[in-house]
Amino acid sequence: MTFNPRPTVAEIDLNALRHNLGQAARFCAPGQRILAVVKANAYGHGAVVVSQTLAAAGVEQFGVATLEEGIELREAGIEQPILVLGGCYPGQEEMFLQKKLLPVLSDRESLMRLEKFACQAKQVLPIHIKVDTGMGRVGFLLPEIEKLLPELTNLQGVRVVGLMSHLACADVTIDEVTSEQLEKFRDLLQKVRAAGLSIHDFHISNSAGLVGWDCPECTLVRPGIMLYGGMPGEKYRDQLDLKPVMHLRTRIAQLKRVPAGTGVSYGHRFHADRETLLAALPIGYADGYNRLLTGRGEVLVGGCRVPVVGTVCMDWTMIDVTDVPQVAVGDPVTLLGKVGGQSITADELAEQVGSISYEVFCRIGSRVPRRYLGDIDG
Repeated sequence: MTFNPRPTVAEIDLNALRHNLGQAARFCAPGQRILAVVKANAYGHGAVVVSQTLAAAGVEQFGVATLEEGIELREAGIEQPILVLGGCYPGQEEMFLQKKLLPVLSDRESLMRLEKFACQAKQVLPIHIKVDTGMGRVGFLLPEIEKLLPELTNLQGVRVVGLMSHLACADVTIDEVTSEQLEKFRDLLQKVRAAGLSIHDFHISNSAGLVGWDCPECTLVRPGIMLYGGMPGEKYRDQLDLKPVMHLRTRIAQLKRVPAGTGVSYGHRFHADRETLLAALPIGYADGYNRLLTGRGEVLVGGCRVPVVGTVCMDWTMIDVTDVPQVAVGDPVTLLGKVGGQSITADELAEQVGSISYEVFCRIGSRVPRRYLGDIDG
């Protein structure tokens, strides 16, 4: 049985994705390659189609967060190396070998567990090692990895093909932190080479690091948010020409004219101060339109920017369209993205709810269908 779905949809512009990939490539040093970060369902954009599009555009490696995300890409036909940034948990070893996925290892226990498993399986598993140069999250501390270097040369079951770290403050103006991290990483690279380790790839730069900081010693860069049109830091706005990839749209489901004084939605957080024409939109916080946009958000309809009024509900959002000429049921509404010469960016929505563009994209839920504009092959 076929049916027409409700009109709420996230349009994903693959041409914009390719454009943003080109922006990332502008900042690569000679010989550097791009490892596209497509974790969290490609930041809500759809990991399979996004990865297929980027692979067709020449991306050589991909980064995901979990084993499950890596398996999804393998089963969709992605043949390029896939780095699982979240590592390999006990019991997952066989699937890493079977699917030819590269785990990022952050502690000696995991390293030795995989070494033992791969030796028993009579296979060799390529891995990346993560070091903590100042992020203060996961990764070997520098004294730990330096002490471990002699052991790495004797491993039989795993082969260290990559060494990585992660920048903590490249997107803000605490430049001394990033400078110190890069200095520590470069110093470690020298010690790795002195130890006789033949490691193919070194990488530390996320989107902000790629745009704002030079690390020509690295062979890989890891753009994420910039691929999807999110600004990796306000200080980089003048350096980047990014296009929005996701456009969240719906249509007006109902129009209702109410007298002044009418309370709207849960808690009556909004009262009409005039006779008001309300429009009901079939989208809510269950779809990822943040409840904190209550009384703050705006949407685009009929060439006008109009306010969200009343509490954002699980399935519904109300807007004031009193001043929109000839508005009608079924008119398209844009909550995120561009229409005509107007736009509502993820950065704008993030500022309104006290978050970041990453979360805005990732919150768009699975019940919102993704509609892809453009071809995977360009």
